[in-house]
Amino acid sequence: MTVSLESPALEAVLKRDRVVVIAGLIAVSTVSWFYTLAGAGLEMDAMPGDMVMAMRPQWTLGYAALMLAMWWVMMVAMMLPSAAPMVLLFAAIIRKGRSRGEVHVSTGKFVAGYVVVWGGFSLGAVMVQWGLENLGLFTPMMATTSVALGGLLLISAGIYQLTPLKDACLRHCRSPVEFMAVHWRPGGAGAFAMGLTHGVFCLGCCWVLMGLLFYGGVMNPWWIAGLAIYVLIEKLAPAGPRIGRFTGALLILWGLWLLWLLMVVPVATIG
Repeated sequence: MTVSLESPALEAVLKRDRVVVIAGLIAVSTVSWFYTLAGAGLEMDAMPGDMVMAMRPQWTLGYAALMLAMWWVMMVAMMLPSAAPMVLLFAAIIRKGRSRGEVHVSTGKFVAGYVVVWGGFSLGAVMVQWGLENLGLFTPMMATTSVALGGLLLISAGIYQLTPLKDACLRHCRSPVEFMAVHWRPGGAGAFAMGLTHGVFCLGCCWVLMGLLFYGGVMNPWWIAGLAIYVLIEKLAPAGPRIGRFTGALLILWGLWLLWLLMVVPVATIG
């Protein structure tokens, strides 16, 4: 028995697909946030503060893998919600093509490409973390111990917020329809490639902001949530680009203030 392209049965299937995509995004984001806010399995909250500060992790292969998983899941938790409009638009285009009898492509392939890009960022973040710990510039609670480094991170992030590259990447992230029109590729491999491309634009938009985790604390839930909310506002709010430039100026001033304090009042750590 064949089903008409305009049949109620097909309409029900397409609506169900949309619900599945939305539910999947919510589920993945929720699980990722729970894992991140629970401490990514590091269980430091129950330890006395002085013990935490005295402890230095041993960088075994297993510990490096744990850090990679922590960073990767945290990036999914922070970045996937802001990518939801792009994912939902992709799913809508696929549903429309399916109604015309085209081969169905899983939305998961698009999301997988996006997640792979942030996996690459996570690998780089782990390498930076390893380097900072070896230099004694990183606490076991995963925040920089250096006021100078903190100030430079803030200034760098602020300057990047004002660059044309930031504007270009943000424009692609804020314009799902334009992105799909320019970068559309058919088939499963095309969906994965599109996810990679969108992930690269998203990375170009936010990688320096994510670097501020080294300043505020990789395991600081308030700092993590604050950055995630800011990224969401910057990408989705009508005034997002203006907010980004204003934030850039504030970050520069914040960093300069820290460096000024370092020259006026000798301090060894960020409290």
